[in-house]
Amino acid sequence: MKPPPRPRRTRRLDGPVDWKDAQLLRTFVGDRGKIRARRVTGLEPKAHREVSRAIKNAREMALLPYPSRGR
Repeated sequence: MKPPPRPRRTRRLDGPVDWKDAQLLRTFVGDRGKIRARRVTGLEPKAHREVSRAIKNAREMALLPYPSRGR
């Protein structure tokens, strides 16, 4: 018999996510420049959407790199 599944621990952010805070956003971006998955970061869905939008804005403003092609 399987043990019951553990409750998933989700992480909340303290305040609003700002695209100008590159130091915070780098914690949610991998070494290749890709946005890390929710299951890796542990963020709640709403927080993950906010972080994703902030990362995309920061990329447009050249604060964060775009994902590398890997060629």
